[in-house]
Amino acid sequence: MDQQDNIKKAKIFSIVNQKGGVGKTTTAINIATAMSAIGKKVLLIDLDPQGNASTGLGVDISERHNTIYEVIIGQIDASDAIIKTKIPNLKIITSTVDLSASEVELVNIEHREFLLKNSLEKIVVDFDIIIIDCPPSLGLLTLNALCASDSILIPMQCEFFSLEGLSHLLNTVGLIKDNLNQNLAISGIILTMHDKRNKLTEQVEEDVRNFLGDKVYESYIPRNVKLSEAPSYGLPGIIYDSKCTGSVAYLKLVKEIIKKEQI
Repeated sequence: MDQQDNIKKAKIFSIVNQKGGVGKTTTAINIATAMSAIGKKVLLIDLDPQGNASTGLGVDISERHNTIYEVIIGQIDASDAIIKTKIPNLKIITSTVDLSASEVELVNIEHREFLLKNSLEKIVVDFDIIIIDCPPSLGLLTLNALCASDSILIPMQCEFFSLEGLSHLLNTVGLIKDNLNQNLAISGIILTMHDKRNKLTEQVEEDVRNFLGDKVYESYIPRNVKLSEAPSYGLPGIIYDSKCTGSVAYLKLVKEIIKKEQI
């Protein structure tokens, strides 16, 4: 056996949904923080040109010198783009609006869907977990994330149109698994913005659980003001207010993910 095979490599998760506003970045930030709080060495990659994950972890735009954009276009190594956050054990590769140009710039490059995967090869041994916050689309950036990942987490808002979007996303994941990354697995669906007072929420939850069974995490994330406020302070919700219902839900979810994925 090659000595390289004995080296423990990070488990790579993509947090993906082509719909915006489903709590994707909030989920990425809070899962990454909770994982780091239990002693895991975590890297969060902000792959969204909006840069919300970077902002949500308190990294000002003026501090984002080497970003994931420079990594993907091959200007720098991934190791040169990693910066510390305020949270112990949690590091980040940031993003700016420059990243939106990569969709066009990379279109003629051979094997362009593996650029991120190749970029991460040298750093996967430095972390226990890598979490990729994807943009709200199924374009080239998300394709790169899915080709680089072991598992995907799908935050899904409890509303009717989400079911249609979920079906499209699952088809896309199936195609990627068949053609580009046979090891890609769906870790689970995370129900977000859950409102017990709303009948539609209950109906959507029931439909998704009937359709996907244990692929849907038992834990769900409720609508919560504190989770919405936290990014404006540059903090994850579970640090901004660890006792609010949203934070408690994310901590419960992370325990579920750790048990399911055996990490």
